Amino acid sequence: MDLGGSLVKLVYFSPSGTDASGRAVAGGRLHFRKFPSAHLNDCMDFIEFKKLHVGGSGTTEGDGEDGGVTVKATGGGAYKFSKTFQDRLGITLQKEDEMACAVAGANFLLETIRDEAFTYTDDEKAFISKDALTRESLFPYLLVNIGSGVSIIKVDKDGHERVSGSNIGGGTFWGLCRLLTGLKDYDEMLKLSAQADNAKVDMLVGDIYGGRDYPNIGLSSETIASSFGRVVMDEGSLEDYSKADITLSLLRMISYNIAHISTMNAVKYGLKRIFFGGYFIRNHAYTMNTISFAVDFWSKGSLKASFLRHEGFLGALGAFLQDVEAQKNLSNAAQQGTWIEKFIKCSVPPTGMDRKRSARTSHSSKGSLTTPATPPRARRDKHSSGEETPSDRNDPTQLLNSAGLQVGVLHLEPTLETFPLLREGRDYDPNIFDMLTNTTERDYWLDTLERLQSGLVERALVSEPSSSDAKERAENFDNVFKSHLSRLREEPAAYGRIGLADLFEMREECLRFFRFNDVYEDVKKQENESALLVLPDLLAEIDSLNDDERLLAIVEGVLAGNIFDWGSQGTLDLYRNGTILEIYRNARSTVNRPWAIDDYDALRDRLNAPNAKQYRKALLFCDNSGADIILGMLPFARELLKRGTSVVLVANSLPAINDITATELTGILQATKSLDSQLEIAIDSGALSVVSSGSGSPCLDFRRLSNEACVAARDADLIVLEGMGRAIHTNYRAQFSCDTIKLAMIKNQRLAEKLFGPRGEIWDCVVRFEAA
Repeated sequence: MDLGGSLVKLVYFSPSGTDASGRAVAGGRLHFRKFPSAHLNDCMDFIEFKKLHVGGSGTTEGDGEDGGVTVKATGGGAYKFSKTFQDRLGITLQKEDEMACAVAGANFLLETIRDEAFTYTDDEKAFISKDALTRESLFPYLLVNIGSGVSIIKVDKDGHERVSGSNIGGGTFWGLCRLLTGLKDYDEMLKLSAQADNAKVDMLVGDIYGGRDYPNIGLSSETIASSFGRVVMDEGSLEDYSKADITLSLLRMISYNIAHISTMNAVKYGLKRIFFGGYFIRNHAYTMNTISFAVDFWSKGSLKASFLRHEGFLGALGAFLQDVEAQKNLSNAAQQGTWIEKFIKCSVPPTGMDRKRSARTSHSSKGSLTTPATPPRARRDKHSSGEETPSDRNDPTQLLNSAGLQVGVLHLEPTLETFPLLREGRDYDPNIFDMLTNTTERDYWLDTLERLQSGLVERALVSEPSSSDAKERAENFDNVFKSHLSRLREEPAAYGRIGLADLFEMREECLRFFRFNDVYEDVKKQENESALLVLPDLLAEIDSLNDDERLLAIVEGVLAGNIFDWGSQGTLDLYRNGTILEIYRNARSTVNRPWAIDDYDALRDRLNAPNAKQYRKALLFCDNSGADIILGMLPFARELLKRGTSVVLVANSLPAINDITATELTGILQATKSLDSQLEIAIDSGALSVVSSGSGSPCLDFRRLSNEACVAARDADLIVLEGMGRAIHTNYRAQFSCDTIKLAMIKNQRLAEKLFGPRGEIWDCVVRFEAA
């Protein structure tokens, strides 16, 4: 914990738990919470509800007073509230050095988390690639930790030194602003400053030089010459000045001062990087613009200010990292696995905790305890992760942090690795377009996902007809995911540099958060059963063809099967007018060459050429359940098996829309053994097998694949990516060190036009063959 003068920051680790067999699963989640210091009881309520005071990561059992629990803590509150935590929760706060904690937290984030650091110029965020912050290039740097005061720390590979500081910091702004405006809440001050014009309070260069610049020293007419100096020039009443204007002037005065001192220290010590942290900034645009401008000005363009998304949690995270168990869990995290940040922070108050709080604080006139009359709706926890006002409790756009600090839960997945056949390495970006810079595409897909929400909510309800709380959970899911979409409309960089794949995954994570683990389970089961019924006849038809005809029919079957995508509005429209087999037959009759991207001839020549060397091993990354996998990809796998290629089918680890999972696919293979002798022999011999991808998304990020998929790829010389999510939305431009086939039917008119120009049409097909 970091117990500051204004806020208590809490970091805790929750292990992944156990699998179905009861074995411990490696990895876990790193959580970030904050509470106003004035509401310390809410923080202790949370600790008590989560049972964080009874041992676990970040705590040491048996080391505290009377054999209790010891928690690593930093900040002045670690001393001030030590007895309070001991008396109520039996927790001993073990004090850790503030500077050391801030540095440890910053180092961990900069070296581990993607898109942690960014620059901010003219209201534009530019994220600094984690690859550009290697241990060799990162150090030394200057860390400016802005709390109540300011500490300026020079950080080297092997240590740190506090080289300067100032008593004019966040506490100064807060205290003076309260004296000048009467405001008490820090976030309210920042919000008010966004509506202000500091030129009505500050004396500008133009006020002195008749509206002109002062070019001799590079000052524009709008540069502040004297903070609050205009008040001296005006003859009006002090009551005439806006609280908003005063707040902004004060904010800029202190920000300029901090930036100036920091720049002088960076220049003095020859440092090329300055990172600003602490809860003073809070992702506030005016503050970051001011600091960025000042650093650029005083360094004459040689330095840039950099900011951290987890700016307020440096001390708490650093304290956590001092714990022996935490070090064991998190040390060498980059080598152990992959950190994935997931933004499912909808902050629904746990019912039990909500009732406990009500029981403790609310009494009727007769002294009886009262509890809420209705279950709590999705909203931000009061006093936790941002303040709440009565007017925003039912506003979906206010479900997330209003304070501007957007951080998710960090998931440590030790079994996720970079795919060994990925050629691009550090330059790999799975997404087909950049949502951060492409405004048109971003707006289109945010609108599309919101438009699809009603159908997904309805599907979630239908999937649990006997659940008493399904309606409430579905509404909460709807509100929370729409809140994420709204947040991204307002601030596209709020969650870092995310793409369409991340949005799809966020939607699935929100569903799982509200315990909708597989909303298409019954649909997938029905479609699998229907497709299995016709599989023997399809295989007999395929076997009657010659080599060239057979291969073409199989590729057409894959494309036709790929039409079954419940995440596509086009496919949903087809479902309203036909059965699965009718849709499949119609698709088979229309997927004729030439295709929009048509490398079939090259593929055929590679496979059917006389004396052609057949592939040793192929990995087939599968998409949807039903006809897609059974009537499309299985015949393709069977054809490769006949040619002497061993085949590994790669499927999702977790459900996502109607995508097939590895567990479901294993069951399907067992069912096919009684339908086809060739499949039976291949399955029993191990020539045809299934592995999980490690993904729970309709898309695929080859930086984060399961260990078993990576092991299976080591001797593979062919991979096949099937479906829009895996071959178009992601990995359309990805390059691999082995031959690659990308197969997909385009089920979105706009995407077809973006890919193929004005001639692009919905239901166009992609058959791309890329030689190693």
